[in-house]
Amino acid sequence: MIIWIASYPKSGNTWLRSIIASLLYTNDGIFDFNLIKKIKQFPTRNYFLGFTKNFNDINEISKFWLLAQDKINLTKEIKFFKTHNLNCAVNNNSFTNRSHTLGTIYVVRDPRNLVDSIKNHYNKDNDEDAKNFLISQKILSRVPRDNDDADIATLLGSWSDHYNFWTKKNSNLLLIKYEDLISNTESVMERIVIFLRKFMTVEVSPEKIKNIIRTTSFNNLKNLEEKGLFGENVYDTSKNKIRFFNKGPSNDWTKVLDKKIQDDIEKVFGKEMKELGYI
Repeated sequence: MIIWIASYPKSGNTWLRSIIASLLYTNDGIFDFNLIKKIKQFPTRNYFLGFTKNFNDINEISKFWLLAQDKINLTKEIKFFKTHNLNCAVNNNSFTNRSHTLGTIYVVRDPRNLVDSIKNHYNKDNDEDAKNFLISQKILSRVPRDNDDADIATLLGSWSDHYNFWTKKNSNLLLIKYEDLISNTESVMERIVIFLRKFMTVEVSPEKIKNIIRTTSFNNLKNLEEKGLFGENVYDTSKNKIRFFNKGPSNDWTKVLDKKIQDDIEKVFGKEMKELGYI
C-alpha cells in the first residue's frame, strides 16, 4: 500500500521527503541525498513500461494509473511516493483509490510565496506569468534530465484544485503547512511520527530528531546541491541546470510581490487561503 507525499510544486515536498527518509531509513537521523531515492516519484515512465509508450498524453497515461499501482502493491509492503499529480479522475480513470492508498501527507504553501519559486523553477519571464501558472489548469511534461524517466504527462491543475482534490474527503490525511515546517520543524516532525505510527513502527530519539533537523535544514540541503550531490534538478529549454534550493525560508512575498498580483491571487484563491489561515 502507498503513503503519498503530495504537494503542488515548490511547496516543500523535497524537504518533507528528506525529513521522512532520514526518520525511516537511518538510525542516527543524518541525511544525505541517497536517502530520498528510497521515496520515488509517481508517475514516472518506468512504472508504465509495458502499458504504453505514449508518455505525453494524459488521456493515455490515466488509463494505467491504477494498473501501475497494482504492480507497485504486489509486494504488500508499505511504500512512500512523492507526487505532484492531481488526485482526480480523467475519463473516469482515478489517479488512486482506497485500495491502493494507505494514507497521504500533503504539504501546502501560501500561493503568494509560490510566485517567485515557480518563476525560478519553471523559468518564467516574470511574476505575472508565474501567477498565471498557479491559476491555470495545466498538464506538465518537463524538460528531462540525463537518463531521466520523469518526463511523463502529469496533471497539475491550479493551486486550489490541487489542495482541494487531495485534502477533501481524504480519511487518512496529514496536512502540513510549509510555513509550520519553517517555524517549528520539531513540532511538525512529532505530528509526522504520530501519523506514521498508525501504519508502522517508527523509532525516534531526541538525538535523532536533532540530527534530522540539522542535516535537512534548507541551508544544508542548498550546500549539498552546490557540491553537486543533488540529482533532481530540472533544466531550462537550453538545457541549463536550474537551482532547486533557491531562496527557501528567505522568500518573502510581502517584500517583493506586486500588489496587483497579490490581489489577483487572493481573489482567485480566497476561500482556500482563508481556510488555511493565510488571509
